[in-house]
Amino acid sequence: MTPWQEIVVGQLGLGPVWRLRDAPRRDVAQPHDGFEEAPAAPEPQRVSSSPPAPPEPKMPRKAVMAQRAIEPAPEQRVPAAPVVVASDSDWDALEHQIRNCTACVLHQRRKQAVPGIGDRHPRWLLVGEGPGAEEDRRGEPFVGPAGRLLDAMLAAAGLSRQSGAFIANSVKCRPPGNRTPETDEIATCFPYLRRQVELLAPRVIVALGRPAAQSLLDRQVRIADARGQTFSFEGVPVIVTYHPAYLLRNPHDKGKAWEDLCRARQLSDGT
Repeated sequence: MTPWQEIVVGQLGLGPVWRLRDAPRRDVAQPHDGFEEAPAAPEPQRVSSSPPAPPEPKMPRKAVMAQRAIEPAPEQRVPAAPVVVASDSDWDALEHQIRNCTACVLHQRRKQAVPGIGDRHPRWLLVGEGPGAEEDRRGEPFVGPAGRLLDAMLAAAGLSRQSGAFIANSVKCRPPGNRTPETDEIATCFPYLRRQVELLAPRVIVALGRPAAQSLLDRQVRIADARGQTFSFEGVPVIVTYHPAYLLRNPHDKGKAWEDLCRARQLSDGT
């Protein structure tokens, strides 16, 4: 490991001895002063001097059924249209198709689609879940705190967005409220990801989080079980690890993520 990588690893909080952070765990109850707030006294009810209103007459059952028959049906989810990517599409044509895609409902609220960013001849392809609010605004994946952590992890491995790594997502448009993408949304967007793998021809793919891993492996995945294994997608080795946003909430797992990146580096270097 170079001196620069040692500095970056130190900034990540990963040393030769890995310890849990001093921050309190979420599942541990915090101490209190032993006093509980007394319940508020119930508000006195007001007594009306006017006589109660007579009950409304009930509508006959036939009238109710007739009214329901003319009421509009609740909005139904429109099946996603299949995405067809031409096999001879070059990178610029693929990006244009992604940015103008309307195949699923995610396009309805996006500001812009996020195809990805990075070296177009990368050693690593990193695949996340989907764009967030800031990514949707800027058109670039992994910005903000999670993106800064990912950049530090890449720097420790001798890579960057400009050299050696390309960063993409399973879905290219932001799910409303940053929710997890639906299965049909991932399936509709998947031809774009497959074509990106074909054009980029990375030496290794790093799946960041469960949705990305399930998209690539086409199966249910638990990160704890998938870590330490080497999978394959279209002949390219796949390493599964934690999403950077998860690591920000659970910094004690950064050491495990670093182990996964070291394994990815070994595969990409052929060692």
